[in-house]
Amino acid sequence: MGLKNCYKWRKHLAEISPFSGVRYNQEVVGDMASIICPPYDVISPEDQKAYYEKSDYNIIRLEHGIVLSDDTKTENKHSRANATFNKWLKDRVLVIDHVPSFYIHEHCFTYQNIRKRRLGLTACVRLEPWEKKVIFPHENTVPGIKSDRLELMRACAANFSPLLGIYEDMGQKVTKLLTSQASRKPAIDFAEASETHKLWVANEPEFVQRISHFLASKPIYIADGHHRYETALAYRDERQQETSSDKSDEAFNFVMITLVSFSDPGLIVLPVHRLIRNLSPEALARFRSDLETSFELESVPLDETNVPEISRATARVLGLETGNVTALKLHQSLSLKDIMPQEHSEAYKRLEISIVQHLIIDKLTALDKSSSIAYTPNIEEARQLVESGEFQLAFLLNPIPAATVKAIADANDKMPGKSTYFYPKLPTGLVINRLEGIL
Repeated sequence: MGLKNCYKWRKHLAEISPFSGVRYNQEVVGDMASIICPPYDVISPEDQKAYYEKSDYNIIRLEHGIVLSDDTKTENKHSRANATFNKWLKDRVLVIDHVPSFYIHEHCFTYQNIRKRRLGLTACVRLEPWEKKVIFPHENTVPGIKSDRLELMRACAANFSPLLGIYEDMGQKVTKLLTSQASRKPAIDFAEASETHKLWVANEPEFVQRISHFLASKPIYIADGHHRYETALAYRDERQQETSSDKSDEAFNFVMITLVSFSDPGLIVLPVHRLIRNLSPEALARFRSDLETSFELESVPLDETNVPEISRATARVLGLETGNVTALKLHQSLSLKDIMPQEHSEAYKRLEISIVQHLIIDKLTALDKSSSIAYTPNIEEARQLVESGEFQLAFLLNPIPAATVKAIADANDKMPGKSTYFYPKLPTGLVINRLEGIL
């Protein structure tokens, strides 16, 4: 077996591979904190502008470029990303690791006043369709977002931001291997706001082989990046159609994923709260009466500094009563088996976000077609948006445990879109994966 092939193990499940990553030349760009940004889907227009101003080398120019008024089908943000990417490679702003490597990322942050550490392995994972049961989704996706990501992938032939995948690490075998590597001096080490990032490059043959072997027997659950994964599948299919020859080892058959263990203490899953606006007064009145047919309503004063927790609530609502938060508790006489969509699993039917989606959100939007929905994982932002009058209602949800994410995926089911927010987001810019050549 050749050296390249011994790094890959195929056991009916995931194929994990090291890759020759593209990384910023720190001698050129200086402080790494100035060049990273989050994934495209959480960047507001204001944030986008701020990242552009942070540094001439900020990866926002590749990940989520600004749209110009005179853009055309051939000259646009994606073509500019391609030109910038190639220029940075030529000018050695970006440099290529010529030895295929795994990348170990330590992400430290504060959550609820407690310092947390999340340890991830960034690798290339062979793309498999969902039905193969090798890579598991847990949320539905929206077509429009994938179209934009596909255009970027076609233009640049690269993954700029890693997906987040989670896996079971029984006996902490993988974690122990990663921790042993993290005792060395990191290749990248910087602080950005209240977060710190360290990155190690690991390519010793024994380490690579053991990691690939251990992870080959693990199904991978997509935590963050469903749209990017499905986009990568579409891109792979396009590239495979370019020629009839065997291209199974080509880089476009893989996608860059940062893998984190289910048992990692830094794996934080936040709920995504729902906000609604543009409801007519008639729709709001009808909604209130409809709510009472399915839920018990309990209102308590809204504290000036936070939103109070109400035990056993299916959800909490802001906006029904001025100055109050209203808890919704499903009537005990109702059977979820009877009132939830029959095509879904039992795990799905019991899920709080599923109940809110089918028994509340769907009914609300049916009452008034002009209504619109927004999402935020930040409970204080939801409160401010309702108090300011920008939105009429906010449905505040409880966190979904990572074990529930796995249970839904194992049941071959998917949660409603935007059900989970894995906090904090992985940074874009630590390492880039090119989709050209042999992996």
